[in-house]
Amino acid sequence: MNQDLFSSAMGLKAGVNLGGWLSQYPAYDHIHFQNFISEMDLRQIASWGMDHVRLPVDYPVIEDESATGKLSESGKRYLLEGLSWAHDNGLKVILDLHKAPGYAFDALSESSMFGSRALQERFLRLWLELAELCKPVRDGLIFELLNEIVLPDSAPWNKLAAEAVQVIRQVDAQRVIVIGGNHYNAADQLDKLTLLEDANILYTFHFYEPLPVTHQKCYWHAGLKEYDRALSYPGEAPDLGDFLAAHPEYSGSLKPFVGQHFDQNWVRRALQPAVDFTRQTGKVVFCGEYGVIDRADSQTRRNWNRDLVAVLNEAGIGHTYWSYKQMDFGLVDADGQVLDEKLVEIVSQ
Repeated sequence: MNQDLFSSAMGLKAGVNLGGWLSQYPAYDHIHFQNFISEMDLRQIASWGMDHVRLPVDYPVIEDESATGKLSESGKRYLLEGLSWAHDNGLKVILDLHKAPGYAFDALSESSMFGSRALQERFLRLWLELAELCKPVRDGLIFELLNEIVLPDSAPWNKLAAEAVQVIRQVDAQRVIVIGGNHYNAADQLDKLTLLEDANILYTFHFYEPLPVTHQKCYWHAGLKEYDRALSYPGEAPDLGDFLAAHPEYSGSLKPFVGQHFDQNWVRRALQPAVDFTRQTGKVVFCGEYGVIDRADSQTRRNWNRDLVAVLNEAGIGHTYWSYKQMDFGLVDADGQVLDEKLVEIVSQ
C-alpha cells in the first residue's frame, strides 16, 4: 500500500457517497432534504472507520431560482449543516456538483451546457459562489467540479474545467479541486485530461466494471434489463453472446464482456489505466464511485467489492463507495440500519 499517495490526496482512503440526499432525490422536497441524512448518519459512517464522505449536490438544491448562478439561502443551510456534521465526526468532505445547469449525466439528450456559453458562465458563477461560501472551511473540504462528463471529445471539458479552477483560485488559492475524465469518469479516459500546473488538483475516476456484474438486472440500462440474468462473481456472463446476436443494438456496451471470466485478475487489468496514469504523471487519483447493485446476491457483492478494494489499496488509490443509503447500491436501509455488516467491513478498509 502506497501511503504517500494517500497522504498526498489529503488522506482519502475509504469513504462513502451520500447519494440521494441533495442529488438524485425522488422530488424537490425540503422535508426530504431536512431528513434523508442526519448527523446520526455521519456518526455511523465515522464509526465504521471511514475517513471521508462524498456529498453529491444537484444545482436546483443550491441555486437561487430568482437569481441564476447565485446560491439560495436554503441551499447554503443544507451544505453548511452537512459540512458541520462531517467536521464534528472527523470526516473529510468531497463536495461534488453532481448535476449542473444544462448538464446531467443521466439525461444526456437534454444536456446543452457544452453548446451554451451562457450556461457555462452560470456553472462558473455557481463555483465562485461556492468558493466564497466555503472559504472559511479550511480543513477537510474538497471541491469536485462536475460528475461524469460524457462528450464525443474531451477538449470542451478540459477548457471549462480549467476555467472553473481559475474562478475558484480567485477566492481560494489552496483548496483541493477534483477533476474527472470523459465517458462517465472512466479510468481509461484519465490520459485525455489536460493536466494543470496546480499542486492542489486531484484526478478521479469511477469503477463499475464489469457492468454485467455490477449493474445486473438494473432498470436504467436497457440491455441489462432485457438480458435479465443473475451473475455470480467470480464468474462469467452466461449466454451473453447469444443474447447480443439476437439484440445487436446492445453490442456497443456489452460485447466486450462476452466470453470473459471475471475475477480479481480481470478487475486488476481493467483498473490498470488509472495505475498507469499515476505512474506516468505523478498525479494522485482516487476512485470516487464503485459498487455492486443490490439485485446481485450478497456473496457476489462481497466478493467483487473485496477484490476491488484490495487492488485499489495495493495501488494506494483511495475509494468512495456508492452509496450510503438506498439508491440501489446502499449499505443501509431507509432507517439507517446496516443491511450487510460484512459488506460494510469490506468497503471500509
